[in-house]
Amino acid sequence: MDLELLETTLAELGEPAYRARQVWRWAAQGADGFDAMTDLPLSLREALHGSLPFSTLTVRHEARAADGTVKALFLTRDGRPVEAVLMRYRDGRRSLCLSSQSGCPLTCTFCATGSMRFGRNLTASEIIDQALHFRRLGPVDHAVFMGMGEPLMNLDAVLRACSRLPSIGIAPRRTAVSTVGWIPGIGRLAREPAPLRLALSLHAADESLRSQIMPVNDRYPLAEVLAACREHFERKRRMVFVEYVMLAGVNDSVGQARQLARVLDPRMFKVNLIPYNPTGSAYEGSSPKAIEAFRAELERLGITATVRLTRGRDIAAACGQLAARG
Repeated sequence: MDLELLETTLAELGEPAYRARQVWRWAAQGADGFDAMTDLPLSLREALHGSLPFSTLTVRHEARAADGTVKALFLTRDGRPVEAVLMRYRDGRRSLCLSSQSGCPLTCTFCATGSMRFGRNLTASEIIDQALHFRRLGPVDHAVFMGMGEPLMNLDAVLRACSRLPSIGIAPRRTAVSTVGWIPGIGRLAREPAPLRLALSLHAADESLRSQIMPVNDRYPLAEVLAACREHFERKRRMVFVEYVMLAGVNDSVGQARQLARVLDPRMFKVNLIPYNPTGSAYEGSSPKAIEAFRAELERLGITATVRLTRGRDIAAACGQLAARG
């Protein structure tokens, strides 16, 4: 829902300002259209239906996995592809993976989105509409900005969207913003009052290898990124999640686990090891044995490490697979 256009439209219709709050409350509770907003006059509902699109996004395709994961491919009004995912967990969590850009300009070599042509930053309303789409399927309570794009390159829109998520059911403490290490954004996020989580896509502790996997490392070297993350921790007093995609024969040796442990302060960082899902790139995923050996070595050296439960693999909705096709 384009919230700015909503306010403008209501003003043009001569409606009081509180009408916008009414419309938003219904949308945030999962209403599927203006007709459902029964405390609005019928004439106003009809006027809104005729003059204001209910969503800034159009659903082009939706896929459902055996584990309950739902992936949606949207198109913006100017035809840009955007993907988002709803992940359901056995403990009852219903988490959203949201996109902040159409495509991504940073070309990480293992990521399907990085192989796409970069489109543009998404507006706050386009981000919110991803969440509202899944809210219409049922309650949601967590969100991660780990979909298409680098959130910290579009931080104004991301923060505006995050300010609306509590109305949908997602508190700031249950919202994580992922970055490849965009240092200006890390510093700015640390100064924001909202207690949003920071997640760092690291993937290699060796500077040279990280630059091969993630070209952004040439611009913002890992040592400087980790220093920015430490400053974030000092301000927020919240641990930083480290995302580490496990690539067979590339970054998954026990020696590389030791190298990773050397650069991370266990008081500030928690590692999340991510089984890699093939995206048509040159990489293969690490074996479960290699992942467990890596995790065990980190734990032996005092670094808290978990292995992410893969969701939606059968519909290409898992980590590294968000790329619109066709």
